[in-house]
Order: sequence, then structure tokens, then C-alpha cells
Amino acid sequence: MRVLKVVAEGLTTSFRYPHFMQGVHPTFEMPPPATIYGHICSALGEWVSPEGLEFAYHFTHAGQFDDVEHVHVLAAATGTLPGTRTPKVLEGAVNPFKRALLFQPRLTLYLNRPEWLAAFRSPRYPVVLGRSQDLFTYTSVEVVELERADRAYFEHTLAPYRMALQAARGYVVLMPRFLDYQAGRAPTFARYVVLKRRTYSTDLWQVEGLAVDTVHRIDPASPADRGLRRGLLFHPFVGEYIEDPVLAR
Repeated sequence: MRVLKVVAEGLTTSFRYPHFMQGVHPTFEMPPPATIYGHICSALGEWVSPEGLEFAYHFTHAGQFDDVEHVHVLAAATGTLPGTRTPKVLEGAVNPFKRALLFQPRLTLYLNRPEWLAAFRSPRYPVVLGRSQDLFTYTSVEVVELERADRAYFEHTLAPYRMALQAARGYVVLMPRFLDYQAGRAPTFARYVVLKRRTYSTDLWQVEGLAVDTVHRIDPASPADRGLRRGLLFHPFVGEYIEDPVLAR
């Protein structure tokens, strides 16, 4: 399988939970799929069809810390400015809040679109990941050939929800999967598993009704461990996605 491999690095980033509005803005430890889709479109300079588009990634950071930001809450005002007949236009307040940031993030992104090599080597818009001020730079953009292996390891990545039972580690998150800009940015959410610690395919549990993959896509240039290479878990942005858990018996 030939894929586009993009390595992007930055100073800070933050992937805000969409349902927190006031007081505190925590961050996901991994970029949500919807963020990856927006990043792709920014590099290409246009909205691309999500049909058939798949991604996998390896994401790390050097630590997490909190920063203090503020938002301006504005409303229409009545009356005039003091000592004048000039009508007031807006009035409001400044609301401080705490935002969680990730320090020195590094994203290795794999896309099943090797034909986009030129676009990522000369991105249409500034390279960002997360907030608009979180500037990134591409340190490597290349087309690579993935290999197949009967064993692999997984780490610092987003896994499909079905692996929550198989891996017996990591934690489940509900993330925005896709924003439909043709329908007023209507969001689609899905559950995923954040795998930070190294997980070996040989350690995956056998769960009744849930098959364990016997062939894995690996990056042959990734670090070797016990003779294994890093496995890649590809995700679609749209289409069928199985979330129903199967319990062991």
C-alpha cells in the first residue's frame, strides 16, 4: 500500500472538547478526525470529498500545561456614550478561562492519497493544527510503501472502538469525526480508543464475536521492537463505523 507520509511539528497545540464553553477548555491528547480532515483541506486549499479518504497517525507531545486566555462576550447596547449623543453600539465583558495546551507536539500522518505529495510540499494555507495560532511546519513529506506483517505494535495513536476490549488498555473518547460544511457544519461523533503505551498485537485478547486482525500494515521505517514495527490503524471520515461493543463470555 503506497501512502503519503507527512511529519509535522509545532510548539504548542490544543484540541478543545466541543462541549466545554466557559471557565475551562480541556484538550484531547490526540487530534480528532475532524481536525485531521480540516488540516488536509487547508493544505490542499479546497474542500475535498471525504468518501474513500482514510488516515492513520502517530502523535506525541512533550507535556501538558495550562494557559489563561480570555474571550470577549459582546451584546447590543442601548443609550449614548457619556457626554455625547453618540449611540452605543456594543457592550460586553472579558471572561478569562483556563485552556490546556500540549507542548512540542509532533504528528506523523499517513494518508491513502499519495497523489497529494506536491500539495503538502507546497501547502495552500499556513500549516496549523488545532487553534489558528498553533503554527506547525512540515519537516518531512514523502510517499512510502507500507508492508504487511502478521505481528506489529501500536502506540501513541487512535484506535477503533472495537479495540477497547481487545487491547485492555488505553481509554475511550468521544470525538468529532466529521463536520459537514454542506449542512451548516453539522457534526458527526464517534468513539475511539487512545493508545499511548506500546501495545503488541500478540497481546490482544480473543473476544467472542470480535475477530483479531492477523495481517497488519506497518511502517518499515519505524523503530523496531522485538523484531516488530509500528502498526498503522486507518480510519475513514464518513461511512459505516461499528461502535457496538461485544462483551466477552
